[in-house]
This record gives sequence, C-alpha cells and structure tokens, in this order.
Amino acid sequence: MAKTEKSPAIQPLLELERMRQLLRMEQEEEKREYLETSGLEGLPRRCKRGDAWWPVRVGRGYYNALAQQCVELFRTQDEDIDHQFESGRPVMVFAVGETLRPLTTGTVSFVDGDRMVVAIPDDGVLGSIVAAAQVGVQLSYDETSYRTMMEALSKVMRAKDGRLAELRDLFYSRRPAAFRQLQPMPFPYLNDSQAQALNRVLAAKDVQVVHGPPGTGKTTTLVEAIYETLKREPQVLVCAQSNTAVDWISERLQDHGIAVLRIGNPTRVNDKMLSFTYERRFEAHPDYPQLWAIRKALRQLRSQKRKGEQTHQKVERLKERAIELELRIKAELFASARVVASTLVGSAQRVMEGQHFTTLFIDEAAQALEPACWIAIRKAGRVVLAGDHCQLPPTVKCYEAMKQGLGHTLMERLVEWHPEAVTLLKIQYRMNEDIMRFPARWFYDNQLVAHESVKWRGLLDLDRAIEWVEADGKEPTGEAFVGTTFGRINVAEAERVVQVLEQYFTHIGKERVLQERIDVGVISPYRAQVQLLRRMLRQRPFFKPFRTLVTVNTVDGFQGQERDVIVVSMVRSNDEGQIGFLGDLRRMNVAMTRARMKLIIIGDAATLCRHRFYRQLHQYVQSLHDRQADDGQPET
Repeated sequence: MAKTEKSPAIQPLLELERMRQLLRMEQEEEKREYLETSGLEGLPRRCKRGDAWWPVRVGRGYYNALAQQCVELFRTQDEDIDHQFESGRPVMVFAVGETLRPLTTGTVSFVDGDRMVVAIPDDGVLGSIVAAAQVGVQLSYDETSYRTMMEALSKVMRAKDGRLAELRDLFYSRRPAAFRQLQPMPFPYLNDSQAQALNRVLAAKDVQVVHGPPGTGKTTTLVEAIYETLKREPQVLVCAQSNTAVDWISERLQDHGIAVLRIGNPTRVNDKMLSFTYERRFEAHPDYPQLWAIRKALRQLRSQKRKGEQTHQKVERLKERAIELELRIKAELFASARVVASTLVGSAQRVMEGQHFTTLFIDEAAQALEPACWIAIRKAGRVVLAGDHCQLPPTVKCYEAMKQGLGHTLMERLVEWHPEAVTLLKIQYRMNEDIMRFPARWFYDNQLVAHESVKWRGLLDLDRAIEWVEADGKEPTGEAFVGTTFGRINVAEAERVVQVLEQYFTHIGKERVLQERIDVGVISPYRAQVQLLRRMLRQRPFFKPFRTLVTVNTVDGFQGQERDVIVVSMVRSNDEGQIGFLGDLRRMNVAMTRARMKLIIIGDAATLCRHRFYRQLHQYVQSLHDRQADDGQPET
C-alpha cells in the first residue's frame, strides 16, 4: 500500500500532543531532582548554588494590597552568592532541627538584595514561622507553571474555528503568513533593517519575528514597534519568559511615555518599577481604603469562634461588596493602561481573566519554551516575537526531553517554517569589528555589520581586540569536578584569569580605569568557577579599588548585558578532549558578544580545539595576531 501523508489539519494536534508528553517528562525530571536534593543533607549545597537561604532572619508579617499574607525573610549568610529566587517562583519555608521540617509553601512576592517577601497561606502558619528556632527558605518544585502550560496546550489542541485555531494551524504549516499591503513608513531615527522590521510588524496580520543579534538594537526596535502599534490599537500585551526581561522592556516603555500596567511583582525592586505594578496601583486607587476596611472586618468576623446566622449574613454582604470594589478597581486599572506586561506564565493569573488583545509582543522569545508561549497567545489576535535563537536557549533539565525537541522553541519553528515573517537586524552598535567578525560568520551568515561608531573602538593604541591566552600558570592546569549538580573548577586557569586582568589594568593605568569607569565582565560557563574567581578577586588587594567595576558571573547571568572588557574562563582541560555543555555553541556566542572593546579567552587550546568551532576560533584569533605582526605593529 502506498504511504499516505498525514492530514495538514491533524499534524498540529500530533505535534502539540508530542510537546505535552515531552513537557510531562521534564516535569517528572524536575520533581525527581527536587525530591532527591531537598533534604537536610543537601542543604549546604543548595545554599552554595543559590537555591536556598539558611538560616534566615524572620521579619514582619503583613497583608499586601491583594489581601495576601506575606512574611519578610532576610539572608544572613553567603551574601556574595547569586541566588535563583525571583518573583513568582514557588518556595518552601522550613525549620531545621535534627531534620529539615517543612513549615509552609509560598510564592516569592519580590526579592531586594538579601531581603525576600514571600506570600504564604493565611491559615495561621505565620506564627509557626516566627516561633521556629532556625528558619530557611528554598526553591520548591514548580507544579503551577507546568499545570498552566499543560492547560494551555490542551486549550490550543481543542480550539476550533477561532483565531487561536487559525494561529495554531498556521504555525504548524508551511502556509505563508499574511501581510497587509502598506506603504513603508520612514523612521529616520532607525537604521534600514530596524525600519524594515518595524514596517513588517505594522503590516503583519498573523505573526512577525524580529531577529536581533547582539548589539543590533532589538529592544529599541521592539519599543518603537509597540509605540507605533499603539497609534493603531488601544492596548497591547507584552510578555517575556523571565521577570527580569519583563522589567527591562517595561522600564523602556515607561521612559517612552507609555502607560504600563505590570502584572506580577518586578525583580528590580525600586520605586520606579513598583510605581506601575498592579499591586501598587491597586493600593493607590481611591476606593482601596474602603476595600481594605471591608477586608479587615471580614478577617475579624471569620476569626470569631461563635458564628450565628446574623454574622453569616454580614460576612456574605461584606464579601459581595469587596468583590464589587475589586472588580471596579481592576476594570479602571486595565482601562487606563496602554501596555499590560507580564511573564508568559503570569499572563494566566486571575487578574488577567477576560482580557484579550489585538497584538501580543513576546520579548526574548528564543528563551521561552513553546508551551509557555501558548499561554499568552491564547489572549491575542496576532503575535510579534523578538529575540535571537543563536543565543541562550530555554533551560531543559531532562536530557531525553531536550534531545527529542522540548528545547526547540516556537521562534525557531517560525524562523525555519516562515522565513517570510522574519526580519534580521543587521547593524550592531556594541563590538569592535574584530570581536564581531567571528560570531557574525559562524552564527549570522556574515550579515552583521559594525556601525562606524564602534568599528575601531578600543582601549589602547595597537591593542588586539581579541586574544586567546593559555592557562599556563605555576600549578598544573586541569579541571576538577566539584559535585553532580554544581559543576567544575580549574584553579590554575582561575589564577591565570586574575593575573591577566591585573596585567591589563596595569597596562591601561589604574587611574584611567577608575576615572573612565572602564567596566569588566569575567564570565565562566561553570558556577563553581564563578564563585572561585569571585573569592580570588575579593582576596587580591590590587582589585579592591575596582570592585564596583568588575562583575563575575555565569553566561546566563550576563545575557543581555555588555562590558568594555570581557574575560572568559573556559575551565575544561582534560586528556580526552571532553568539553561538556561548552558544545552548546550558543553559550559561547553570548559570552563573546558581551565585549565592546576587548575580549580575552583563557582556556586550554589542546582540549577545546578538538571541536571544530573552537579550532576555527583559535585560528581566527591567531590570524589577527599574524595580521598585526605583518602590519609591523608592536605587541601590547
């Protein structure tokens, strides 16, 4: 029998069902990992990883504007370790004695330095937290996010004859996306590729992808696209995978004079950010004092032990009045906003019920799992995605799920299947041309161009913009394994990083570094190496005046950032040529493209150059060295 092709109408359902199965695998893996490591014996490691604070000092308890019971927790140890807590993440508050005893679960409201506010159940548990001798808090298994993504996939699969079904069938087919025939508008404050992307956003009926490589002004283009869209539509929804990304785009929109309503508490806890959060505006509404008084009366009535018929009727009347006031305040807050901003998962919050938008903008779309994108797409008529699938991918813990495609994002699918809906931003304003050229060739088909303002930028005359330094210190170079989930270190290489950075600062001139605020990023793919480097730099007296100018972090921690000087510690050094997740070249793309004027790669070429990418990178750096020698320029 001849092999028949699958019906185009069925294919999306099969693919979405496959996605649901992969998501379930990821959920089971995360749950398994959490259960294995959440006991007392694993607590020190979780603290070192930034997944737990212990012990903490318990601060005040209070009710926030949304009537949630909250408690303040203050970190008292390991203040220099980057933590993984952020708004919206589920946590467990626990007490430590002979065992680790869970006290309650909750949700991070926000984190500010070493202070965290956690929303907890209003069931009297606050008293047990205050009374406990040694209290800690750790990240918990995030079942809510998985449930929300599963529900979104189910709804997309069930959709029939509506806009959601149309977008689903388009995204899973080769049928071209539709565009209006509009006369392109001039945007003199944008370059040609940015203006083209903006015009395509305005013309798109279904979907448009803004592909923004490092330094090409992706956020600027996205903000202008939102601004121009709002001249044609009353309101838009703006989402991103992380709270940090939502904060960044919200702040830029607010600076543009656009009224933003931020759903969910921000990661950047400052007055500017808090001023446009739903909670703060809810609190500032003229009707809020009346609502607060009703809620207080309800809590007092519910706490009374004896409840008669009269009390019950009074409670019901107060509840009805409270609901009426809440709905009125909510309606007025949404009506006054031009942009509603949230994380993708946050777009499913209760306050978003009943909201629908003509256009959804997804920033950093290449870092979002496809099921998370569908949560927000359900609320929109068309979608604009912005990001760079050649940089960091979504985090997937289950290797089998990743191998089968869970990490393959919606943005990647659209770039592959709908090239007519993709615009590449081509002019970059960050890097010296020599730093840009190799990633441009490897990742962007040689289409990136350095703007004249940055093309030759540098810190020193006759300096090479990019160098590869061998970690040939006094100690034998070699990596060391420091735990199943913590990573690897290379002590000799770390010493070399500190030495090279000290030499470079001396060469520039210490006074000049301070006067010009020359900033440096030290990057390592491994968290253990990051903490080792932080400790070494902190202990070296030479770097004491420069502590505010030198940032040490992982590749993930530097996503979206840039520095004058970037030093990358590669760590891997072994006889087998094993490079682990350095084989995900997108991470190296991020690390290299953070540098404005100087990039120093410190690593064992004998190990790394067995991989074609690193071999060609090493050859490229050597060619720059040879070119400088041929030009008769002295080495710096």
